[in-house]
Amino acid sequence: MEFFKLARANFIPLVFLTLALSACSVLDPFVDRKRDAGAPPDKLYVGKSRKDAPSICYNILTTDYKTVKKMADDECVKYGTGTHAVPVSQEAFGCKLLLPARINFKCEK
Repeated sequence: MEFFKLARANFIPLVFLTLALSACSVLDPFVDRKRDAGAPPDKLYVGKSRKDAPSICYNILTTDYKTVKKMADDECVKYGTGTHAVPVSQEAFGCKLLLPARINFKCEK
């Protein structure tokens, strides 16, 4: 019985330390697009986001809408598909565990 008390006493601070260290960048929003190296050009990118329709994964508790909108606007300008992004839809639990929300935009001029 002493072993379990000792193991639990050592385990709890370890969990908190791990969460604290990993929380530094884990909650930053990101564009839901990854490059699939070696794939043919039409399948080069995987993820929900496209050049003319950026999708941003974020946590609604830690990131405000203005930040997400600016990221989408920047994607539209970066690829020359529009001057600003307009929200189309929002999904829950479509991205990572700590960034569960995804908002889909379309680029407009």
